[in-house]
Amino acid sequence: MAKKAILLLSGGLDSATVLAIAQAEGYEMHALSFLYGQRHAHELEMAKRLVEKYKITEHKIIKVDLAAFQGSALTSTIPVPKHASVKEIGGEIPVTYVPARNTIFLSFALAYAESIAACDIFIGVNALDYSGYPDCRPEFIHAFEAMANLATAMSVQGKKIKIHVPLINMTKAEIIKKGLGLGVDYSLTTSCYDPGENGQSCGHCDACLLRRKGFAENNIEDTA
Repeated sequence: MAKKAILLLSGGLDSATVLAIAQAEGYEMHALSFLYGQRHAHELEMAKRLVEKYKITEHKIIKVDLAAFQGSALTSTIPVPKHASVKEIGGEIPVTYVPARNTIFLSFALAYAESIAACDIFIGVNALDYSGYPDCRPEFIHAFEAMANLATAMSVQGKKIKIHVPLINMTKAEIIKKGLGLGVDYSLTTSCYDPGENGQSCGHCDACLLRRKGFAENNIEDTA
């Protein structure tokens, strides 16, 4: 019998790649997505398409109002920064950072995992080609995993929780190459932080630029 695993599925390029990796490793996938007040809620439509294509066992979409906490361009009227190229992306934590988002998402994933006796959680965080978010770093993942193994009845009873981050040390180009090798259809994903009414990408936010760079380095066209 396949081991159960929870996947944080945004509908983006990274989480789609992690989905393919986990399935290739033989896990029975249970996906978790969030409607959290994000301006790019179109990503949930892509998540649903991925669930259908990959025949995921179960998909839960949780509503949580992160827009109640001010400060992020993704959950407020603050403009999303736009650039002409990747070189213009700064090194500081950008205004698109959502306070404690991955901590909150992983906490829900942990509760979901314990409820179905799953010891494995997959998340598509990346510490190389990313926008500088503190909750995408290996140190954060290690700390959350340590906390998870203190905080749950399952772990206290001897079943340890593992947070899987297969993309953590990969560039966007390497992620795309890995996904293509596993047959990922990236036309079923979106990356844009500030899409149009029909989900079309803006082409100039950090996420769009990093995605474009990754495809260009693989010498292929992005079909999304």
